[in-house]
Amino acid sequence: MRLRDLLLMLGALPLVAGAQGFKFSNEDQGQEAAKAERQQRIATQLSTPCREQIRNRKIMVLIGEEVNGVVQARQAAFSPHLDAINERLRRLGLRTYSPEEIRKQVAQAEIDAYFKNNPDAALSAARRLAANYTLKGLISARAMRNPMIPVNQVAVSMHFVLTGSDGRPVAQAEAKSQSYSGADVQGMALTLINEQAEEVVAKLYSEYCQQPVGRRK
Repeated sequence: MRLRDLLLMLGALPLVAGAQGFKFSNEDQGQEAAKAERQQRIATQLSTPCREQIRNRKIMVLIGEEVNGVVQARQAAFSPHLDAINERLRRLGLRTYSPEEIRKQVAQAEIDAYFKNNPDAALSAARRLAANYTLKGLISARAMRNPMIPVNQVAVSMHFVLTGSDGRPVAQAEAKSQSYSGADVQGMALTLINEQAEEVVAKLYSEYCQQPVGRRK
């Protein structure tokens, strides 16, 4: 390489570095803006005025995971996921049930029937626990290998339906997320669920509060 070419190349390096720094800065600003927008959206949804109506009401949360077209619904397997949802519900003033309390009062066959879209099973379980609401969450987590770089990825989708004491749906919410997972696929799936839990509960609350008063049973 001739000296002139070398000097020209070295002289261009600060410009390249400056351009890269500007790019990264823009990406950081974009992420911060998206985070701020998300928090504002959640705050707006939670500002809907009907907390007094749901204060101290009981809600039973049931979660299942779809694996190869079959729903696994043993609640003991979803304790961390239930904790993530229940914690946000309690912040709204609702009273939740632990997986142990549900297991003692509701037969597994009844829960399985509920996830097979048997509404009578849900009503029976809710009445046994004296629950005012039932929240059914269906989670689907898919692990995959990134085709471009040798790392694991995990994609999580969630669908929640809130029903009243009469078994009729009053609100629903969906959320999707994906990330690199490293070796701990299940751990990253739980992280994504925790990240989405706040927004899911806020959307359910807002949609519920917008129902006519007669539908909020």
